Amino acid sequence: MRKREILDQSPNDDSDDAEPQRAGIQSVEVGFELLKAMSEASGPLMLRDLAAAAGMSAAKAHRYLVSFQRLGLVTQDPVSTRYDLGPAALRLGLASLSRIDAVKLARERVDDLLQETGHTVAIAVWGNQGPTMVHWAEAPQTVPVTLRLGDVMPMLTSATGRCFAAFMGNEGRDAQRIAPMIRDELARLKKLPRNGTLPPDLPQTSAEVDAMLDEVRQRGLARVVHSLLPGVAGFCAPVFDAQGHLVLAMVVLGSVSTLDTDWASAPATALLRATRRLSADLGHPGQ
Repeated sequence: MRKREILDQSPNDDSDDAEPQRAGIQSVEVGFELLKAMSEASGPLMLRDLAAAAGMSAAKAHRYLVSFQRLGLVTQDPVSTRYDLGPAALRLGLASLSRIDAVKLARERVDDLLQETGHTVAIAVWGNQGPTMVHWAEAPQTVPVTLRLGDVMPMLTSATGRCFAAFMGNEGRDAQRIAPMIRDELARLKKLPRNGTLPPDLPQTSAEVDAMLDEVRQRGLARVVHSLLPGVAGFCAPVFDAQGHLVLAMVVLGSVSTLDTDWASAPATALLRATRRLSADLGHPGQ
């Protein structure tokens, strides 16, 4: 028996429990590559394709798959002989998802995003009255607007509202709740004086609202410049759960004098990267 196998078969040896980093069991880590490959595939895989995706020989992969089948982590179709994730893998995934607190996970990432962007970061969820701020972390260079926990953001003049309108309001029950809110706000915007001082990205018609929300969906995030308040700009990106539902949104907000408002700017890119990673952690398959 090889030395590695001898070490792996020593479950009673806990002499290194106090070490900062324990060696672990390498065979478990190797076998996990097969499960990872199946989770990332679009469907069941042949043995040769699965082994190649996991970076191992077919013979080696087969040995792991036999054990995984016994545990219910993997199933094999008797006709096509293709492998896929089994019922035990599903149970583990569902148990993990049921214990996830999306807002808690988002709050854990706020400080890193604040450091990366240098601007104020906030978290919003859908509340009884609309998009509601539930967490707020100010940057050293404070944005010239004060948000409070529980503040409800407007649907058309805030990046947060536009984000929720775009990703929640295009179908189903959510559309029935959001559509009247958009109509009411659009009616108020139409009453504003047209003296050349209004921000250029404020929609004036239902068609302009639809075009604006289509752009938000295409770009994956919303943006406002001067629309919420003069001198204030912001981006807002959605976070989705495993079923593709919008669970929260993250915001980067700042002064137009310091926040780069280009769609491809560093703050916008950092925000997208953070929200897409969080969505993946919540089980969303991504694009």
